[in-house]
Amino acid sequence: MSFEAANLPKIFSLYLKIRQYPMLARIIRERMRAELQQRGIVSAATLESEVRERAIASQRLEGILDPEAEELPDVWEERKEHVRDQITDFYFAYNLQDELFDEIVAGLIQERTGFAPKVSFSYTPEAAPIDVLFRDGEQIEKMAPEQQQRVAHHLEEIIVVIIKAIISDRLDFVGVAKQWLTIEDLQGIRKRRFGRGKIGGKAAGMLLAWKILQAEPAIGSHVSIPVSYFVGTDVFHDFKRSNGLMYVTNQKYKTLTQIREEYPAIQQGFAAGQMPEHVRDELRLLLDEIGRTPLVVRSSSLLEDSAGTAFAGKYDSFFCPNQGGTEENLERLTWSISQVYASVYSPDALIYRQRMGLVDYDERMAILLQVVEGERHGDYFYPPLAGVAFGRNPFRWTQRIRREDGLARLV
Repeated sequence: MSFEAANLPKIFSLYLKIRQYPMLARIIRERMRAELQQRGIVSAATLESEVRERAIASQRLEGILDPEAEELPDVWEERKEHVRDQITDFYFAYNLQDELFDEIVAGLIQERTGFAPKVSFSYTPEAAPIDVLFRDGEQIEKMAPEQQQRVAHHLEEIIVVIIKAIISDRLDFVGVAKQWLTIEDLQGIRKRRFGRGKIGGKAAGMLLAWKILQAEPAIGSHVSIPVSYFVGTDVFHDFKRSNGLMYVTNQKYKTLTQIREEYPAIQQGFAAGQMPEHVRDELRLLLDEIGRTPLVVRSSSLLEDSAGTAFAGKYDSFFCPNQGGTEENLERLTWSISQVYASVYSPDALIYRQRMGLVDYDERMAILLQVVEGERHGDYFYPPLAGVAFGRNPFRWTQRIRREDGLARLV
């Protein structure tokens, strides 16, 4: 086991949650260890061996060269207890779900009081771990209407902070989304997201539009969206950093000739890159889950589908047939994602950004993965109907056509 810097956030998040229960912390960790042992993640003997090894290492760091002679027995036991807590937190944070921790705490509180735990508002949501926000938001939404009304302002702030963390921090979007999206909706997004970043403008707009339509049963009952998954914007940054591609960041400031000449090499560089291993593992599990069902890999950048900046057709999308073995399908999927990433630096996208005054914005790309709706017809798979609809008609070739009436093109 290694406590590397990259591993600290999950452990720290769990540590902050445990700190909220100072008198229950010891028994909470006992229950956590029991879960780890029952699930075969680490045996009691292995854990205690590791505790002893790391406790001795900590003595040496503190200048104790003869552990048995230089440290009193009760101090040695206290040292092991601290190390045991750290190791327990590590194994639990990286092997078990956050919901299990919440169940452990709720069960302990109910054992002591006979009641479910109360929601605490003694923290600033902007600085709180997202697990705490989801936990408290879910508890508020389960309250009776009269109770929920008294803390509605707390719930609104929690929802706003979560929206800004995982969807978008554009204030125009947040102002509308907070009126429609519930904690349950946000939890659904979180469970289908790979990485920790935002899901981008296209995914955000799609989900919000669908949610609003559900308020009108006559319309909403006829509107569905394909099963969707999201690769967060942080993966885009990690991909570039780990593959030596950060040099493309200032591509947007080059001349049009340079942008066009260098783009093929950028595409090749991204195609040769390797997806972070934890993302590959998650994508592999996704492919196992959906089976031989085609996927479409779509762009969903932070700027995309914003008011006044649609970016229509500026970024690439790719179709993955998913008809080979898991590894073959995974290679096609990761290649497709890499090429959507590369399209951030395409001539069309960069020229559009220059024209719209967005060249100085730090554009980041999320990915929207969608199961393709359709049926198999011999060697082909396609939907019964496809098309695109515009809220404003971009092809107004006569004065008799009103731009605000929109346009739909169906195939």
